[in-house]
Amino acid sequence: MRAYASWCNAVEGNTTFYATPARSTVESWAAQTDPDFRFVLKLPKTVTHVARLADAETELREFLTAIEPLGPRAHALWVQLPGSFGPGDVGALAAFLQRLPKSHRYAVEVRHRAFFEDERATRLLERALGQVGAEWIPFDTTAFFTTPPTSDAERDAWMKKPRMPRRSAPLTDRPIIRYLGRDDTERTVEGWRFWVDAVTGWLREGRSPTVFVHTPDNAEALVLARRFHEEVRARTPEVEPLPEPMPAEPPTLF
Repeated sequence: MRAYASWCNAVEGNTTFYATPARSTVESWAAQTDPDFRFVLKLPKTVTHVARLADAETELREFLTAIEPLGPRAHALWVQLPGSFGPGDVGALAAFLQRLPKSHRYAVEVRHRAFFEDERATRLLERALGQVGAEWIPFDTTAFFTTPPTSDAERDAWMKKPRMPRRSAPLTDRPIIRYLGRDDTERTVEGWRFWVDAVTGWLREGRSPTVFVHTPDNAEALVLARRFHEEVRARTPEVEPLPEPMPAEPPTLF
Protein backbone atom coordinates (compact mmCIF):
# COMPACT_ATOMS: atom_id res chain seq x y z
CA MET A 1 0.00 0.00 0.00
CA ARG A 2 2.79 2.43 0.85
CA ALA A 3 4.36 1.88 -2.58
CA TYR A 4 1.02 2.44 -4.32
CA ALA A 5 0.40 5.66 -2.38
CA SER A 6 3.75 7.00 -3.60
CA TRP A 7 2.42 6.90 -7.17
CA CYS A 8 -1.08 8.34 -6.75
CA ASN A 9 -3.22 10.03 -4.13
CA ALA A 10 -6.40 7.99 -4.63
CA VAL A 11 -7.46 4.39 -5.19
CA GLU A 12 -10.58 2.54 -6.26
CA GLY A 13 -11.55 -0.08 -3.72
CA ASN A 14 -12.82 -2.77 -6.07
CA THR A 15 -11.98 -5.76 -3.89
CA THR A 16 -14.48 -4.63 -1.26
CA PHE A 17 -17.20 -5.46 -3.79
CA TYR A 18 -16.34 -9.15 -3.48
CA ALA A 19 -15.69 -9.36 0.26
CA THR A 20 -15.59 -7.02 3.24
CA PRO A 21 -11.95 -6.73 4.31
CA ALA A 22 -10.77 -7.60 7.80
CA ARG A 23 -10.54 -4.57 10.06
CA SER A 24 -6.84 -5.31 10.57
CA THR A 25 -6.31 -5.06 6.81
CA VAL A 26 -8.01 -1.68 6.72
CA GLU A 27 -5.90 -0.54 9.67
CA SER A 28 -2.80 -1.37 7.65
CA TRP A 29 -4.09 0.70 4.71
CA ALA A 30 -4.61 3.66 7.02
CA ALA A 31 -1.17 3.27 8.58
CA GLN A 32 0.54 3.33 5.18
CA THR A 33 -1.23 6.37 3.70
CA ASP A 34 -1.37 10.06 4.49
CA PRO A 35 -4.61 11.48 5.94
CA ASP A 36 -5.42 13.18 2.62
CA PHE A 37 -5.12 9.98 0.57
CA ARG A 38 -8.48 9.12 -1.04
CA PHE A 39 -10.14 5.71 -0.87
CA VAL A 40 -13.27 5.32 -2.99
CA LEU A 41 -14.61 2.02 -1.67
CA LYS A 42 -17.23 -0.07 -3.42
CA LEU A 43 -20.05 -1.44 -1.25
CA PRO A 44 -20.22 -5.25 -1.17
CA LYS A 45 -22.20 -6.95 -3.93
CA THR A 46 -24.28 -8.68 -1.27
CA VAL A 47 -25.76 -5.24 -0.60
CA THR A 48 -25.98 -3.80 -4.12
CA HIS A 49 -26.48 -6.79 -6.40
CA VAL A 50 -27.83 -9.65 -4.27
CA ALA A 51 -30.11 -7.74 -1.89
CA ARG A 52 -30.51 -4.82 -4.34
CA LEU A 53 -30.29 -2.41 -1.39
CA ALA A 54 -33.05 -4.08 0.64
CA ASP A 55 -32.72 -6.20 3.79
CA ALA A 56 -28.94 -6.02 3.88
CA GLU A 57 -28.44 -4.16 7.15
CA THR A 58 -26.14 -6.80 8.63
CA GLU A 59 -23.80 -6.85 5.64
CA LEU A 60 -23.79 -3.06 5.45
CA ARG A 61 -23.05 -2.68 9.15
CA GLU A 62 -20.14 -5.12 8.92
CA PHE A 63 -18.70 -3.16 6.00
CA LEU A 64 -19.04 0.21 7.72
CA THR A 65 -17.42 -1.15 10.87
CA ALA A 66 -14.52 -2.64 8.91
CA ILE A 67 -13.63 0.62 7.15
CA GLU A 68 -13.77 2.82 10.26
CA PRO A 69 -9.94 2.94 10.61
CA LEU A 70 -9.70 4.89 7.35
CA GLY A 71 -11.34 7.93 8.90
CA PRO A 72 -11.14 10.88 6.47
CA ARG A 73 -9.33 8.74 3.89
CA ALA A 74 -12.72 7.22 3.00
CA HIS A 75 -13.36 9.89 0.39
CA ALA A 76 -16.62 8.33 -0.79
CA LEU A 77 -18.48 5.06 -0.49
CA TRP A 78 -19.30 3.80 -3.96
CA VAL A 79 -22.70 2.27 -4.67
CA GLN A 80 -22.29 0.46 -7.99
CA LEU A 81 -25.63 -0.86 -9.23
CA PRO A 82 -26.31 -3.62 -11.78
CA GLY A 83 -27.48 -2.88 -15.30
CA SER A 84 -30.92 -4.22 -14.41
CA PHE A 85 -31.36 -1.50 -11.78
CA GLY A 86 -33.51 0.98 -13.68
CA PRO A 87 -35.72 4.04 -13.20
CA GLY A 88 -38.37 1.96 -11.47
CA ASP A 89 -35.85 1.16 -8.72
CA VAL A 90 -34.92 4.75 -7.87
CA GLY A 91 -37.32 4.77 -4.94
CA ALA A 92 -35.41 1.88 -3.37
CA LEU A 93 -32.14 3.72 -3.95
CA ALA A 94 -33.49 6.92 -2.41
CA ALA A 95 -34.72 5.07 0.68
CA PHE A 96 -31.38 3.26 1.00
CA LEU A 97 -29.36 6.46 0.75
CA GLN A 98 -31.58 8.12 3.34
CA ARG A 99 -30.82 5.32 5.81
CA LEU A 100 -27.05 5.56 5.45
CA PRO A 101 -25.02 7.30 8.16
CA LYS A 102 -24.31 10.96 7.47
CA SER A 103 -20.69 10.49 8.54
CA HIS A 104 -19.75 9.38 5.01
CA ARG A 105 -20.17 10.80 1.53
CA TYR A 106 -21.66 8.58 -1.14
CA ALA A 107 -21.35 8.17 -4.90
CA VAL A 108 -23.56 6.06 -7.14
CA GLU A 109 -22.75 4.36 -10.44
CA VAL A 110 -25.68 3.22 -12.58
CA ARG A 111 -25.52 1.13 -15.75
CA HIS A 112 -29.07 1.26 -17.08
CA ARG A 113 -29.16 3.20 -20.35
CA ALA A 114 -32.41 4.97 -19.49
CA PHE A 115 -30.61 7.11 -16.93
CA PHE A 116 -28.43 8.49 -19.72
CA GLU A 117 -30.95 8.65 -22.57
CA ASP A 118 -34.30 9.48 -20.93
CA GLU A 119 -34.40 12.98 -19.48
CA ARG A 120 -37.13 12.06 -17.00
CA ALA A 121 -35.08 9.14 -15.68
CA THR A 122 -32.01 11.38 -15.46
CA ARG A 123 -33.86 13.98 -13.40
CA LEU A 124 -35.41 11.30 -11.19
CA LEU A 125 -31.99 9.92 -10.30
CA GLU A 126 -30.45 13.36 -9.86
CA ARG A 127 -33.19 14.30 -7.39
CA ALA A 128 -32.65 11.13 -5.36
CA LEU A 129 -28.91 11.75 -5.20
CA GLY A 130 -29.29 15.45 -4.51
CA GLN A 131 -31.46 14.85 -1.46
CA VAL A 132 -28.47 13.32 0.35
CA GLY A 133 -25.62 15.13 -1.39
CA ALA A 134 -24.49 12.01 -3.25
CA GLU A 135 -22.47 12.12 -6.45
CA TRP A 136 -23.17 10.32 -9.74
CA ILE A 137 -20.08 8.41 -10.94
CA PRO A 138 -19.87 8.15 -14.73
CA PHE A 139 -17.87 5.28 -16.20
CA ASP A 140 -16.77 6.70 -19.55
CA THR A 141 -16.18 3.89 -22.05
CA THR A 142 -16.92 5.92 -25.18
CA ALA A 143 -13.29 6.10 -26.32
CA PHE A 144 -12.86 2.38 -25.80
CA PHE A 145 -15.85 1.44 -27.96
CA THR A 146 -14.96 3.79 -30.82
CA THR A 147 -13.26 1.03 -32.84
CA PRO A 148 -13.13 -2.78 -32.55
CA PRO A 149 -10.71 -4.46 -30.13
CA THR A 150 -7.16 -5.31 -31.20
CA SER A 151 -5.85 -7.43 -28.29
CA ASP A 152 -7.04 -10.24 -26.04
CA ALA A 153 -7.47 -7.83 -23.13
CA GLU A 154 -9.51 -5.47 -25.29
CA ARG A 155 -11.66 -8.30 -26.61
CA ASP A 156 -12.38 -9.41 -23.04
CA ALA A 157 -13.27 -5.85 -22.01
CA TRP A 158 -15.41 -5.50 -25.15
CA MET A 159 -17.67 -8.24 -23.83
CA LYS A 160 -17.77 -7.11 -20.20
CA LYS A 161 -17.66 -3.32 -19.98
CA PRO A 162 -20.85 -1.24 -20.14
CA ARG A 163 -21.58 0.84 -23.24
CA MET A 164 -23.02 4.03 -21.81
CA PRO A 165 -23.27 7.53 -23.24
CA ARG A 166 -20.79 9.91 -21.66
CA ARG A 167 -22.06 11.93 -18.69
CA SER A 168 -20.12 14.91 -17.37
CA ALA A 169 -22.43 16.95 -15.14
CA PRO A 170 -21.23 16.88 -11.51
CA LEU A 171 -23.77 17.02 -8.70
CA THR A 172 -21.41 17.95 -5.86
CA ASP A 173 -18.11 19.67 -5.21
CA ARG A 174 -16.32 16.29 -5.31
CA PRO A 175 -17.01 14.66 -8.70
CA ILE A 176 -15.56 11.21 -9.39
CA ILE A 177 -14.78 10.01 -12.91
CA ARG A 178 -13.91 6.54 -14.18
CA TYR A 179 -12.37 6.49 -17.64
CA LEU A 180 -11.53 3.46 -19.80
CA GLY A 181 -8.98 3.88 -22.57
CA ARG A 182 -7.30 1.38 -24.88
CA ASP A 183 -4.17 -0.73 -24.59
CA ASP A 184 -2.51 1.74 -26.96
CA THR A 185 -1.27 4.64 -24.84
CA GLU A 186 -1.73 7.37 -27.41
CA ARG A 187 -5.30 6.35 -28.09
CA THR A 188 -5.97 6.43 -24.35
CA VAL A 189 -4.50 9.91 -24.12
CA GLU A 190 -6.45 11.10 -27.14
CA GLY A 191 -9.66 9.79 -25.59
CA TRP A 192 -9.23 11.63 -22.30
CA ARG A 193 -8.91 15.13 -23.79
CA PHE A 194 -12.54 15.78 -22.93
CA TRP A 195 -11.85 14.98 -19.28
CA VAL A 196 -8.75 17.14 -19.09
CA ASP A 197 -10.93 20.07 -20.16
CA ALA A 198 -13.73 19.12 -17.74
CA VAL A 199 -11.46 18.58 -14.74
CA THR A 200 -9.60 21.82 -15.40
CA GLY A 201 -12.92 23.66 -15.43
CA TRP A 202 -14.06 22.01 -12.21
CA LEU A 203 -10.86 22.94 -10.43
CA ARG A 204 -11.29 26.55 -11.47
CA GLU A 205 -14.83 26.41 -10.03
CA GLY A 206 -13.42 25.25 -6.68
CA ARG A 207 -14.41 21.58 -7.01
CA SER A 208 -12.15 18.71 -5.95
CA PRO A 209 -12.43 15.99 -8.63
CA THR A 210 -11.04 12.46 -8.46
CA VAL A 211 -10.22 10.65 -11.72
CA PHE A 212 -9.44 6.96 -12.18
CA VAL A 213 -7.81 5.91 -15.44
CA HIS A 214 -8.22 2.36 -16.72
CA THR A 215 -7.08 0.39 -19.73
CA PRO A 216 -8.22 -3.13 -20.67
CA ASP A 217 -5.10 -4.74 -19.17
CA ASN A 218 -4.45 -1.94 -16.62
CA ALA A 219 -0.71 -2.57 -17.05
CA GLU A 220 0.08 1.15 -17.32
CA ALA A 221 -2.84 2.51 -15.30
CA LEU A 222 -0.75 4.24 -12.64
CA VAL A 223 1.68 5.72 -15.16
CA LEU A 224 -1.26 6.99 -17.20
CA ALA A 225 -2.94 8.41 -14.11
CA ARG A 226 0.17 10.46 -13.39
CA ARG A 227 0.27 11.62 -17.00
CA PHE A 228 -3.35 12.73 -16.80
CA HIS A 229 -2.57 14.63 -13.59
CA GLU A 230 0.39 16.33 -15.27
CA GLU A 231 -1.78 17.47 -18.18
CA VAL A 232 -4.33 18.97 -15.81
CA ARG A 233 -1.64 20.57 -13.65
CA ALA A 234 -0.08 22.19 -16.73
CA ARG A 235 -3.30 24.19 -17.04
CA THR A 236 -3.90 24.69 -13.32
CA PRO A 237 -0.45 25.04 -11.69
CA GLU A 238 -1.98 25.62 -8.26
CA VAL A 239 -2.81 21.91 -8.09
CA GLU A 240 -0.42 20.07 -5.81
CA PRO A 241 2.03 17.71 -7.57
CA LEU A 242 1.76 13.99 -6.98
CA PRO A 243 4.35 12.39 -4.68
CA GLU A 244 7.59 11.08 -6.12
CA PRO A 245 7.05 7.35 -6.72
CA MET A 246 9.16 4.73 -5.08
CA PRO A 247 11.79 3.40 -7.51
CA ALA A 248 10.07 0.24 -8.69
CA GLU A 249 7.52 -1.02 -11.18
CA PRO A 250 4.08 0.48 -10.61
CA PRO A 251 2.43 -1.59 -7.86
CA THR A 252 -1.14 -2.85 -7.76
CA LEU A 253 -3.59 -2.94 -4.87
CA PHE A 254 -7.20 -3.44 -5.98
